[in-house]
Amino acid sequence: MSLDGVVVRAVVHELQILSSGRINKIHQPSEHDIVMQIRAAGRNHKLLISANPGMPRMHLTSETFVNPIEAPMFCMLMRKHCENGIIEAVEQVGMERIIRMHIRQRDEIGDMSRKLLIVELMGRHSNIILVDPATNTVLDGIHHVTPALSSYRIVMPGASYTPPPEQNKTNLTGMSDAELALRCSELFGQDAATSLDQPDALERRLTNAFSGIGPLTAREIVYRAARGGGLSEAVLQLRDCLVRHAYEPCIVDTDGGKSLFAAIALTHAPGQTQRFETMSDCLTAYFSEKMQRDLLKQKSADLMRLLMNEQNKNEKKLEKLYETLEEAKEADKYRKMGELLTASLHAVERGQTSAEVIDYYEEDQPTISIPLDPKLSPSENAQRYFKRYNKLKNSLYAVQEQIKTTREEIAYLQTVIHQLEHATLEEIEEIREELAEQGYVRQKRAQQARKKQGKPEPLCFFSKEGIAIYVGKNNTQNDYLTNRLAHPSDTWLHTKDIPGSHVIIRSSRYGDETLYAAAQLAAYYSQARNSSQVPVDYTLVKHVRKPNGAKPGFVIYENQKTLYITPDESFIAQLARSADNPSSD
Repeated sequence: MSLDGVVVRAVVHELQILSSGRINKIHQPSEHDIVMQIRAAGRNHKLLISANPGMPRMHLTSETFVNPIEAPMFCMLMRKHCENGIIEAVEQVGMERIIRMHIRQRDEIGDMSRKLLIVELMGRHSNIILVDPATNTVLDGIHHVTPALSSYRIVMPGASYTPPPEQNKTNLTGMSDAELALRCSELFGQDAATSLDQPDALERRLTNAFSGIGPLTAREIVYRAARGGGLSEAVLQLRDCLVRHAYEPCIVDTDGGKSLFAAIALTHAPGQTQRFETMSDCLTAYFSEKMQRDLLKQKSADLMRLLMNEQNKNEKKLEKLYETLEEAKEADKYRKMGELLTASLHAVERGQTSAEVIDYYEEDQPTISIPLDPKLSPSENAQRYFKRYNKLKNSLYAVQEQIKTTREEIAYLQTVIHQLEHATLEEIEEIREELAEQGYVRQKRAQQARKKQGKPEPLCFFSKEGIAIYVGKNNTQNDYLTNRLAHPSDTWLHTKDIPGSHVIIRSSRYGDETLYAAAQLAAYYSQARNSSQVPVDYTLVKHVRKPNGAKPGFVIYENQKTLYITPDESFIAQLARSADNPSSD
């Protein structure tokens, strides 16, 4: 977890602006979060305090939150004891991930009272606890900890507040240069330079020795030490940064696909770095994006699971259909046996288990043996082979039709899976409605009501020639673009035999630049986004039609030409975007 004592120290330094500020409003938008609206230093501030086990944090923010109609009990308690109160101080406990906010407020009868809000940012053990400092009594916590959950400390109304267990680590912010050098010598010994060959061990020593240094900060210290100056010098630089509050808040999207945040520059992490003026801005950007990703993952998880199960079922069905098809191809063998047996009825008697007959279909006319049912007459045995022939012959057409339908079903499911992987929250709901209409999921009343509102909103780009290019992000938008929005003289594009978006050039006249841009969009918004030389078909909309009863997004087309495009994300990013909804004008 990137949030360590160094980040908390940077946040607490920023929160000093709230000292002497008045708490005007308190809200609890979720079971883990408290939001305070504070007037301080002539400005309004919004303070987010979150005990979310997956992303605990406390910082100033400009985000908007949706509050429940009825405030939860903890929120009501916070309003009673803290609303209209004055913040006397905001402090960090040593270098730990614990923040204390001292609040002064007049109670209902006008007497002055003080409360202590303790914020513990410790992963799944995170909590927001309101304490009466006069008696050290817990008034309440946003998360209750009962004796059944912990034998060390209880967080319940009326219990005495017990701080988290002591870590017995060194707080380097209170150490002189000499003390710090001595401590580093004790930790790393005289062979510190040699120890740099074992960075993992050094990182563990740092996190175990110094309070507030998390794994990410320790990794940065070891990396800087390896580049020159040694471990003592790298630790000393961090100490000076903390004492002078010379922070460098940043988010690094690493080359490995991870996203990291820190209060210091992360020189050890290769990737794209985004810098911020304040730690609060950094945390807001990081966790807003993370919450969006988590929410998207949560919303799409059930649909993705459903689609994958349906795809697996259809793939197994297809395998069995091909097996049946191979059997059906042997139908002529049974017809031949029936005809040969009919030609030799005079030589066969009831009760025989086989009949030796001449195969007139072969040039050398060999004698072959045909298995018989001894309970049946020779004629009935012949009819049995004809019936088997007819059954397999009829099933051949049925199986071929089922294979075609099943393959179309798999193609449809693959298209929806691709769309779901890149969908926004609104597009996920559109996909859910589409699947409900197709009978994959049950349609809710809310979905039926939402369906009546407005039109689909596909993406809209503009080429350098100023021509609008529309891109459907799901089948609902694809159908709307191709079948309703586009004119017959517009140009339609789609990746050849690859799941992807319908793309419409909204003009009958355009140059090569516009065609190239549209082909780039078709390749990029397809399953072949990370491939090269992706085939993109294009033709006029009048040559595209949707067959009766076809799945959403499915069309057939003719008179097409093909371009081969390698998707270029930087080119897509440079295309002008429009926020306006497309019209059918």
